[in-house]
Amino acid sequence: MKNQKEHFRHILLFYFRKGKNASQAHKKLCAVYGDEALKERQCQNWFAKFRSGDFSLKVEKRSGRPVEVDDALIKAIINSDCHSTTREIAEKLHVSHTCIENHLKQLGYVKKLDTWVPHELKESQLTQRISSCDLLKKRNENDPFLKQLIAGDEKWVVYNNIKRKRSWSRPGEPTQTTSKADIHQKKVLLSVWWDYKGIVYFELLPPNRTINSDVYIEQLMKLTNEVEEKRPELTNRKGVVFHHDNARPHTSLVTRQKLMELGWDVLPHPPYSPDLAPSDYFLFQSLQNSLNGKNFNNDDDVKSYLIQFFANKNQKFFERGIMMLPEIWQKVIDQNGQYITE
Repeated sequence: MKNQKEHFRHILLFYFRKGKNASQAHKKLCAVYGDEALKERQCQNWFAKFRSGDFSLKVEKRSGRPVEVDDALIKAIINSDCHSTTREIAEKLHVSHTCIENHLKQLGYVKKLDTWVPHELKESQLTQRISSCDLLKKRNENDPFLKQLIAGDEKWVVYNNIKRKRSWSRPGEPTQTTSKADIHQKKVLLSVWWDYKGIVYFELLPPNRTINSDVYIEQLMKLTNEVEEKRPELTNRKGVVFHHDNARPHTSLVTRQKLMELGWDVLPHPPYSPDLAPSDYFLFQSLQNSLNGKNFNNDDDVKSYLIQFFANKNQKFFERGIMMLPEIWQKVIDQNGQYITE
């Protein structure tokens, strides 16, 4: 049995190098060895390991197998309850709390006063944030580009959103709490791209799909078509200035090659910097506020709600989100690279 499982892992690596995804490899494996050969989740875990650049076929002794954790799901848990402990998050995702600690560090979170807050940045990271903001600020002053900017990002939208109320408390007293959202409830991943005029394109990721380089490139091609139709001036004259964060699918070699083919000018985004991403600091905050207390039955309900939400926002709303970037860059410079928390 041990040798057979090792054989299966060799097959998975073979299919990975052939450009197949985990689901395709699982189907091919089961077609030859039967449905009980490997579970699809196991295939996904190994493919996640391969994508990270680790091609070792040995099983980790501590965990028994490589573990893939959805960063967006960890963010959803924290957004739902910023007081969650690593062990609570680990129990919900069925992984070790050490695994969660490592992912939280990568995502840029640290626990302070029993609340998850942005990561305490190292000196080199503070310097990188200052350098990026100074570069972008000066560039925009010399050659304004914000009206060419298209910003994109992803966000989980859950079907049942608990209504969270603000509460008052005296200094030193804990804030009142509400019941926690069920993290295992249904949800759908929103991918959206927008500029100072409004939404350029958005989509909900189909069930059982995750954002990888192939999916992201497919989305970029759809976005390209929408830009040509809705923003012809960017295609014909000015050119697209593009912003996304440094999540792995956004920064993979094939993604960077595709963006070069498109001729888009990709802005630098320093690590651990959600406060510099327009979607995070502006659009998603407004969207999450509007979702407070809302319930949906299916993805179509979510899509209909998003269409209405975006349609109800006038151009001044989107313009404000983009045009406040120079002010944000200056704040980061003035605060010596520290996070903007207000």
